[in-house]
Amino acid sequence: MRSDQVKKGIERAGHRALLYATGVTKTAMSKPFIGIASSFSDLVPGHVNMRDFERAVENGISAGGGVPFVFGLPAICDGIAMGHKGMHYSLASRELIADTIESVVEAHQLDGIILLTACDKITPGMLMAAGRLNVPAIVVTAGPMMTGRYKMVKRDLVKDGFEASGAVRAGKISEQEMNCMEEDICPGAGSCAGLYTANTMSCLTEAMGMSLTGCGTSLAVSAKKKRIAYSSGERIVELVKHNITPRNIVTKNAIHNAIMVDMAIGGSSNTALHLPAIAHEYGIEINLDDFDKLSREVPHITHLRPSGPFFLEDLEYAGGIPGVLHTLKDRLLGADTVNGRNIKDIAKDGIIFDDNIIRKLDNPFHKEGG
Repeated sequence: MRSDQVKKGIERAGHRALLYATGVTKTAMSKPFIGIASSFSDLVPGHVNMRDFERAVENGISAGGGVPFVFGLPAICDGIAMGHKGMHYSLASRELIADTIESVVEAHQLDGIILLTACDKITPGMLMAAGRLNVPAIVVTAGPMMTGRYKMVKRDLVKDGFEASGAVRAGKISEQEMNCMEEDICPGAGSCAGLYTANTMSCLTEAMGMSLTGCGTSLAVSAKKKRIAYSSGERIVELVKHNITPRNIVTKNAIHNAIMVDMAIGGSSNTALHLPAIAHEYGIEINLDDFDKLSREVPHITHLRPSGPFFLEDLEYAGGIPGVLHTLKDRLLGADTVNGRNIKDIAKDGIIFDDNIIRKLDNPFHKEGG
């Protein structure tokens, strides 16, 4: 194990003493050391409930025979940072996150990592670090927010939040109504309920095989998400035992599939920033021509906010990313996943519960990808 570098041999007595000081037992010294890179923050809605997921992942790692170690990473909310000098720091934080994970994992020679993430630049930064380090890794995205409600109408952050100030100035709504709406459009923990960058990257992470099946769209407040977090903890120990690393998972085929899903769901345009940067860390080069080519071949089959009428929870209940993969099953390229199953097998088993939310290829919302 990589961690033997810090815990075995006569010359490592001091190292072991420091590990014992953290509460590690002698028995645990023979087990894989698994890092939990957590971007928990009280500042960011997508991250405020990550303490629960940290515990679930820890329990899963322990059950699987590993030793969990949580360490922290910064998280910036693009929404709160928007419209002032704070936005200068958002994209730059992606690189800081990748560098921080690299530093912690290499300095302590961890055997594997769980990457607990949610929002816009954090998920790409974590995926970049996984490719750079190439130690066994699983991404746990913390999940989308429940849909907001005001006057019995579904609401979301952009249309009913950021655009509300314009509606007030145009005389379409009152300032009092805006003040009432802003308390209800983001009802709790999770990444904003539409298909913005955070949720797009969660979906694509599942599509490229780096999250367990169902992780991309399962809601932040759901027990399903806790179960996925626990199972990810168990599974990472198996990946370590069999030395299955991110570069075994994120191949040219996997990136191709992720772009295809991106087009099918009409993902955030920020993926044109993030997917090439992620691919580069895995030794794969892609460019905008790859997006353009696939956008002409793959129809837009699910229409989510901010451009469409549906929300992430609608996609989740309609079949999630497995449902989208099922629709695309004949076009997907074979690629392994952290589940231990090929993505084409996962696609074959996908079920669609509402074919108006996840439409068939011959009945798309738009003939070309989003």
